[in-house]
Amino acid sequence: ILSKVATVTACYKKIFETVEELNEPLPATVTGRIPSFIKGSLLRLGPGLFEVGSEPFYHLFDGQALMHKFDFSSGQVTYFRKFVKTDAYVRAMTEKRVVITEFGTCAYPDPCKNIFSRFFTYFKGVEVTDNCLVNVYPVGEDFYAVTETNYITKVNVETLETLKKVDLCDYVNINGVTAHPHIEKDGTVYNIGNCMGKGASLAYNIVRIPPQQKDKSDPIEKSKVVVQFPSAERFKPSYVHSFGMTENYFVFVETPVKIHLLKFLSAWSIRGSNYMDCFESDEEKGTWIHIARKHPGEYIDYKFRTAAMGLFHHINCYEDSGFIVVDLCAWKGFEFVYNYLWLANLRANWEEVKRNAMIAPQPEVRRYVLPLDPCREEQGKNLVCLPYTTATATMRADGTIWLEPEVLFSGPRQAFEFPQINYKMNNGKNYTYAYALGLNHFIPDRICKLNVKTKETWVWQEPDSYPSEPLFVQNPDGVDEDDGVLMTIVVSPGAQRPTCCLILNAKDLSEVARAEVDIMSPVTFHGMYKP
Repeated sequence: ILSKVATVTACYKKIFETVEELNEPLPATVTGRIPSFIKGSLLRLGPGLFEVGSEPFYHLFDGQALMHKFDFSSGQVTYFRKFVKTDAYVRAMTEKRVVITEFGTCAYPDPCKNIFSRFFTYFKGVEVTDNCLVNVYPVGEDFYAVTETNYITKVNVETLETLKKVDLCDYVNINGVTAHPHIEKDGTVYNIGNCMGKGASLAYNIVRIPPQQKDKSDPIEKSKVVVQFPSAERFKPSYVHSFGMTENYFVFVETPVKIHLLKFLSAWSIRGSNYMDCFESDEEKGTWIHIARKHPGEYIDYKFRTAAMGLFHHINCYEDSGFIVVDLCAWKGFEFVYNYLWLANLRANWEEVKRNAMIAPQPEVRRYVLPLDPCREEQGKNLVCLPYTTATATMRADGTIWLEPEVLFSGPRQAFEFPQINYKMNNGKNYTYAYALGLNHFIPDRICKLNVKTKETWVWQEPDSYPSEPLFVQNPDGVDEDDGVLMTIVVSPGAQRPTCCLILNAKDLSEVARAEVDIMSPVTFHGMYKP
């Protein structure tokens, strides 16, 4: 055990180190048998450049976007990667310094410019980053690499070339959108972002991008806001990372992690500042959960409340007998988890990593149940009557409905995160299985499966191996919800071929095949399987 701890200490730091892009795809060494229905590409995004010249990036979400691709074709597998040529990347490469402020790293004016031009750069307003390192998803026939700002970047997923930068502000009233849209079977894309609402107060807009147009025009040009959620605070929107969608409703969880807008607007002009400086959090505020009808888009003014929590990823939401069931990956308390994702923390020695995680918010998979027709008269009584859950909803005297969750999974400092489901079959519907990346004190070290009905769990794990979010791919001949495979990129820094695409049987997490390449890869966040 001691020797294992010693190697653990050396290994995980490697996934937070700069790598080079490739000029051409590398052939992979395959062991096991790749299922015949896997014919396509696994696309992933994450940071690949962690410093520019002598200037480091400080936060996990600052490294410049690197797109990875494993291609599967008639039993042959290749691996390819390219940096996304965003403005942030190209200008950094040209000027050999950090030019655009990132999540936790501020850009300073070029010291070579004279004082007047420096003065004017300070007052030019906020130059928002387009560093799209978080996810990739389809819109119509196109594919976009994305982060959480108003800029999305069109990419060619065959060649990994960067095509063009798109500013969503040109089409809809939005300050930025999440990297976690919902995509319906016909290709309709829904997303959420904060905006300036009526009377200069804040709100959150749900944006709909229609599917592929018959006239081949760009669906983004026909984007529309379909419904607006109010903000609990006039000048402080909550940080939003994802949202829930059932067949008939949108679900939006407004947490106590707030963006202080005035700080945000003044930060760039007054002093060297970054996005992380503009967050604040307050236990008193608790959490609001909002719902809206999809058709027609209509906000429903029920005041669902629960204790303060952090939230990045929804697992799934569905309707059942007059209730909406909301399953999500929560972090207990009000503190912002991103405070623990500074690269210095993640690259620390194992004992230090563990010490940091001890004081961080603790992860938990939770189920909340929202009554769609709460009766004011039934004050103080549990309104939830679904037989299979212990989650409760109680009407209070002030008209708010207090929610207590059922805990579906909890392990101290062991997070079930980056969740995935059989999305095609079960998104917005009653379901049984969720898959996730297991974080051990914030270091990704296993793949997990959870039966949300029985709470049974399965785990895949190998020493000194660091997987990424597992993507579910359904077996076209399969009948069961978990008939299919999970695909993940695993990095084993000490191995002869340190990067592999691992394919697991989704039923029991047993290994089906792996395709290994002799090259190091850094951490990736999200991605998609493109058939």
